[in-house]
Amino acid sequence: MEKTRPARALVGALYGVVAGTLATFSAIGCATTAPFTDSRGMVRPESIAVLEAVEIGGMEQWILIRGTDRSNPVLLWLHGGPGAAHMPVAQGWAEELEEYFLVVHWDQRGAGKSNPPDFDETTMTLERFVQDVHEVTEYLKDRLETEKMYLLGHSWGAELGLHVVQQRPWNYFAYIGVSQVVNRGLGEDIAYSHLTRAIIKEGSPREKRKLLELGPPPYHEHSRYVSFMSLINNHGGSYDTGFLRLAVEALRAPEYRIPDYRAWLRGANRGSGPMWNQAEYRNFDARRHVPRLELPVFFIMGARDLNTPLEAVRRYFDVLDAPRGKELIVFDNAAHTPFFQDEQRFVEVLVRIRECPRPGESTG
Repeated sequence: MEKTRPARALVGALYGVVAGTLATFSAIGCATTAPFTDSRGMVRPESIAVLEAVEIGGMEQWILIRGTDRSNPVLLWLHGGPGAAHMPVAQGWAEELEEYFLVVHWDQRGAGKSNPPDFDETTMTLERFVQDVHEVTEYLKDRLETEKMYLLGHSWGAELGLHVVQQRPWNYFAYIGVSQVVNRGLGEDIAYSHLTRAIIKEGSPREKRKLLELGPPPYHEHSRYVSFMSLINNHGGSYDTGFLRLAVEALRAPEYRIPDYRAWLRGANRGSGPMWNQAEYRNFDARRHVPRLELPVFFIMGARDLNTPLEAVRRYFDVLDAPRGKELIVFDNAAHTPFFQDEQRFVEVLVRIRECPRPGESTG
């Protein structure tokens, strides 16, 4: 059996490359999103499937709205990065969410379809991003005729989300922080300790040299931080799925076309570089800056996450004043992307939050 595993892996990889290549050739026409249809192929009148450009923060930004029933609550997803737009990979796994929510994926400024060739990187400030979320929220309230929605932030999007709900909690039923950013310095210290033990125990000579060259945090240079994150990913502390799978899923997305993929890569490669030396970004500490939230709060974390470590989130959770309730939900086998590691459970958790939020802590 051992001899057949590499062969199966190679076949799977080749299949993925072929599928991705074919998808690329199909990604030449106009971007669109598939409607919801019934058994006769007719569009379901109660559904919504819209891909549109909206004027947000003085520039054109793209929003995808999908749901089987317009009467369902809105779930606004704030992607990570900055620059790592979630729109092209969402439909590969999150379709079930569209039965319970009007799911909104928004390519933030400098990300994906909202990353034009002439994009002004100087507009990437925390204040501008927060204001963009406020504008998107108000647009969705009018567009979808709703007063409130659920706000979900992942990684950088979860840092952004904390600021948003601190300023305007009345706009949202609840806040859901996935892979929550607490404080970069604290996170780096925790991750470095775990990573050092892992590399000493099982790392390659090259990884040991790399860790020695990097030294302990803080990493004031963005390039050193990127190298540190690369080591974390190599040891399973970041993504819970292979990049090949993500690439294949992304290439199949009807919402994206070839120029959009190029823009996505530009944004992802840029990352937080333009914000790295901005004090309000680098020095953010949720324990000091967001000590209280006036709405129900849920944190969904992977126990193996070293990008935004669970230990840091526990420390924040313990001191956070959340009079309307707070809950920490841990995915034991996940790292930084629990929605990839256990897609079904992730959907079930969000549906439960929609139906009956409860304070406390659950694990599994």
